[in-house]
Amino acid sequence: MKARLSLYLSAVVWLAILVGIGCSKAPTDAQIASDIQNKLNTDSGLQGKQLIVQADKGSVTLSGQVDNDAQRDAAARYASSETGVKQVVNNLQVAPPPPPVEAQAPPPEQPKPAPSVKHHRKVSKDQDDSANAPAQVAQAAPAPAPAPAPAAPAPPPPPPPPQKVTIPSGTTFAVRLVDAIDSETATQGQTFHATLNSPLAVDGATAIPTGYSVEGHVVTVQSAGKFAGQSLLVLQLDRISASGSTYNIQTDQYKKQGSSRGKNTVEKVGAGAGIGAIIGAIAGGGKGAAIGAAAGGGLGAGAQAVTHGQQIKLPSETILNFTLQAALTVVPATQGPNAGRQTLNTQQ
Repeated sequence: MKARLSLYLSAVVWLAILVGIGCSKAPTDAQIASDIQNKLNTDSGLQGKQLIVQADKGSVTLSGQVDNDAQRDAAARYASSETGVKQVVNNLQVAPPPPPVEAQAPPPEQPKPAPSVKHHRKVSKDQDDSANAPAQVAQAAPAPAPAPAPAAPAPPPPPPPPQKVTIPSGTTFAVRLVDAIDSETATQGQTFHATLNSPLAVDGATAIPTGYSVEGHVVTVQSAGKFAGQSLLVLQLDRISASGSTYNIQTDQYKKQGSSRGKNTVEKVGAGAGIGAIIGAIAGGGKGAAIGAAAGGGLGAGAQAVTHGQQIKLPSETILNFTLQAALTVVPATQGPNAGRQTLNTQQ
C-alpha cells in the first residue's frame, strides 16, 4: 500500500514540473512586438512606413498610416500569425488619395478681318464723246472692316473648397446596430454595420447628423459553449460615411462578458483525466491505465457538462456607446438621411 501511494505522489510531482516547464516558454511582449515589426519590414508595400507595434499580454495594437486597405489588412495578418498573439487591434489609417489636376480651357479663337472690296464706276457716254478720251475708271474707297466678334466670356472661377471642422478626441456618441451580433456565431475580425444614432458636434454645431452609416469589426469573441467558460465580445468602430465621403475613425472598445459558470470546465476535465490515468497505472498499468484515464475524464466532464454559459446576443437596433480616441477632421454634412427617425435612449 505504501509503495502504491509513493508512486502516486511521484506521478503528481512530475506532472506539475512538466506543466511549469511548458508555461515558462511563452514569448515575452517585447519579443512578440519585435518579431511582428521584422515581418512588416520584409513586406515591400510596408517598407519605409512609420508603423508602431505594441504588445501587452498577448494583445497587439498596430498604429500608423498606410496607402490602402490591402496594406492595412496585410499588416493585421502578419500580427495575428505571430505565436503568442491572442488579439489584434488594427488602428492603421489609410492615407487619402491626392486631388486630381484640373485641365485649363484653351483661349478663345480671334475672328479674322474681312477682305477689302474694290468697286468700279463707269464714265458716262456724253463725257466720253466730249472729251474724246479713253474711259476713266475710278476706284472706290475700301469699305471699313467689320467689328470683331465679342470674345467668349471667361468661365466662372471654381467654388471655394468647403470649410472643414475637427471633432475633438474624447467625444462620446451612440450608434444603432444594423447587423445582429451573437457570441456563438461571430468570428474575430468580422465586419458589422450600424448607423449614427446621435450627432457628432463641435462647439454645439452639428458636424455629422444622425442616420449616416458606420462600420466596425469584432476584435475578440469567445463563445460560452459546453466547456468554454464565460462568453466574451469586444467591438470597435473603424469608419463612418457621410455626404459621399468616408472617414477612418479611432474609438475605444465596447466590451461585454457573459455571466460566470464558476471554475473553468476545461481545467476540471483535464485534472480528472490525469488523476484517472495515475489510478489506472497503480492498479496494474496497460489496460488498467486506459480504463483509469477514461473514468477520470468522464468524472470531470460529467460534473460540468450539464451547465451551459450565457451567450451574448446583440440584436439589430441595439444602441451602443463609443468614444473617439483621436481627433476627426470632416466636412460638415447637411441634414442626415434619416432626419425624421426617432432616436432611442436605451443604452447598452
